[in-house]
Amino acid sequence: MTDFVVAIPARYAASRLPGKPLRLLGGEPLVLHVARRALGAGAREVWVATDDERIAG
Repeated sequence: MTDFVVAIPARYAASRLPGKPLRLLGGEPLVLHVARRALGAGAREVWVATDDERIAG
């Protein structure tokens, strides 16, 4: 299997849907859901690239 790292871009102030990374999907924030899916796909590491403390915190 290939060794890979995933970087998730997560902007809080996106123009189409502000706050999207923190919107709930299945009871958890979308950004966390995406990170879990990446780990489940075999990613060695998952990084969240954000410009907002609300997401980083």
